Amino acid sequence: MNLLMARAVIEALIFASSEPVTAKTISDITGISEHTIKQIINDLIDEYRSQKRGIQINEVANGFQFCTHPECAPYIDKLQKVPRNVGLSQAAIETLAIIAYKQPITKAEIEALRGVSVESALATLMERGLIEEAGRKDRPGRPILYRTSRQFLKYFGLKDLNDLPKIPEWIGQEKPPDEQRETTEAETDVGIN
Repeated sequence: MNLLMARAVIEALIFASSEPVTAKTISDITGISEHTIKQIINDLIDEYRSQKRGIQINEVANGFQFCTHPECAPYIDKLQKVPRNVGLSQAAIETLAIIAYKQPITKAEIEALRGVSVESALATLMERGLIEEAGRKDRPGRPILYRTSRQFLKYFGLKDLNDLPKIPEWIGQEKPPDEQRETTEAETDVGIN
């Protein structure tokens, strides 16, 4: 690994860790000597300081961690006072998954799949901007169609809907095909004795 890549990897490891990461841990992961890692980290520390960046690398609890620059604290305090979205309920997550994979879809179709009312879940998802109306279905009553929004893609880090994980064909069956085959083989073995 060349020096530029080593710097990038070390920086990424420190950034990705929620806890201070030690030079030894980085060495174990990368195979680079602890001495070289400390030199690279010190260079990164100097680079962040000289560029007067909003973040810096600090040595904390015998490890290294990204921290915000102390002069940015008043602004960060203001950001933390901005109301944040709390997580989605299980009902909202299930409803969102159905919409993501079956869109455009009506409320009645979602309720038929879930087996319960989705009024509250739809309201939450609309409020959060994760879904949007996609027109009306051409059938009696002209029910509203729902689809995921651009915010949905951003929220889940997807480029487009093709990035959604594929649903295995066996979903909805009692057991995956491999487990069904094992059960059948076990039943056959029992019958032979």
